[in-house]
Amino acid sequence: MLLLGIDLGTSSVKISVIDSQTQECLCTVQYPDTETAIIAAHPGWAEQSPEVWWENVQQAIIKANSSGFYNPLDIGAIGIAYQMHGLVLVDKQGNALRNSIIWCDSRAVEIGNLAFHAIGEQKCLGNLLNSPGNFTASKLAWVKQNEPEVYEKIHKIMLPGDFIGMKLSGEIDTSVSSLSEGVFWDFKNNELSKDVLAYFGFSRDIFPEIKAVFADHGALRKDIATKLSLKTGIPLTYKAGDQPNNALSLNVLKPGEVAANGGTSGVIYGVSDQLTFDQQSRINSFAHVNFTKEQKRIGVLLCINGTGILNRWTRDVMAPGFTYDTINAGASLIKIGSNGLRILPFGNGAERMLTNKNIGAHFHCIDLNLHDRATIFRAVQEGIAFAFRYGLDIMRENGMKPGLIRAGKANMFSSELFIEAFVNACGVPVELFSNEGSIGAAIGAGIGVKEFNTENAFANLKALRMIQPNKSTEYEDVYQDWKELLIRHL
Repeated sequence: MLLLGIDLGTSSVKISVIDSQTQECLCTVQYPDTETAIIAAHPGWAEQSPEVWWENVQQAIIKANSSGFYNPLDIGAIGIAYQMHGLVLVDKQGNALRNSIIWCDSRAVEIGNLAFHAIGEQKCLGNLLNSPGNFTASKLAWVKQNEPEVYEKIHKIMLPGDFIGMKLSGEIDTSVSSLSEGVFWDFKNNELSKDVLAYFGFSRDIFPEIKAVFADHGALRKDIATKLSLKTGIPLTYKAGDQPNNALSLNVLKPGEVAANGGTSGVIYGVSDQLTFDQQSRINSFAHVNFTKEQKRIGVLLCINGTGILNRWTRDVMAPGFTYDTINAGASLIKIGSNGLRILPFGNGAERMLTNKNIGAHFHCIDLNLHDRATIFRAVQEGIAFAFRYGLDIMRENGMKPGLIRAGKANMFSSELFIEAFVNACGVPVELFSNEGSIGAAIGAGIGVKEFNTENAFANLKALRMIQPNKSTEYEDVYQDWKELLIRHL
């Protein structure tokens, strides 16, 4: 049996097809080739069209099927990974009522802060494991307050992956993992949070049916199957947010295991068996893909909004047309510390690890006679690595102290310069794998359809290499200087 994985990212959609017997990836494609735009009608806003997502998913599947590397009719299950925390609203016909308010949108910060105080800070942290902050529940409350005519038409709310699942199967459902990332889930009572629904005035009726992450989430509709050259009735057997899915793809499922990702945003994601939370909600805790009522598996997530997006922005503004390989080659010739240039890699919305402050991106201490384009690119990658270290120290304060971090060789982790800065700034070895989120989604589909289980799904997963930190203090000295600059902005 072949397994199809869909990874709905902020920048693009990726599709992978793997052989369930060997877990070998037969094909991986991306669509579109250029990054999907983020719509920002006002400062701090960030939206995307669910219908554009759906069109991109279809085109990506068609592109993969046309590769000739496999027979599309051999695909037997579909899995979906998706950008977390987005809000999608549909009417009774399944039409999107407005653009999705996506993960890096900051408009609902104050709404979430008020809810945090009104419900009770300790109750929120103890039951929800998070402040409502800037998550999906607060975004829905923003729509209710500011677009009542839209809110009145809502049939169901969903996360981005639920929307793609609906388009494929015609069915609407969600999971505890998805609801927890929206801060709708009460972990202590194992139910939709009565406190959140009562405070915001949300009806239970607008929430989809709740299923397990690995479950029957519907079957491929005949009309969609015909359009995509697939068999009618293929089961959708897995849906998860991109960071839990990235962890799954790296076999990070047990307490103490940790994954990292450096895409549009940067993430360190560790697994705990405790209902853990940060008192300031600077890191966040959600139900992992293998969470059950009986066996608590909590994903503890550090998110930095402005990582890969800053690297891409800098390239597009300062070196349009250059490849990342060319940029990295030049930057690697600059010595550690970027000749005194310091960059704070924010500017993509309110940063949770900075207590939901939106401080923007900052370039500090530019010397017009000393600093060139290569220096700027090195300072960008060092600044991103230092942001990871700052967040990792918060995780350490909360008991998450990784001795090893697993990462896929993709996005920021495809840069040797960044890997060096990350490992030495954080002081933790990195085990690097060849993986994609879409491969994780395909593996999830295989687990969901019971082709294999979480114990044997990764029998063929082999690390490309291990990168150890060196014993030099150079990065530590530069980090402390960078940290002083950050603190002055908070």
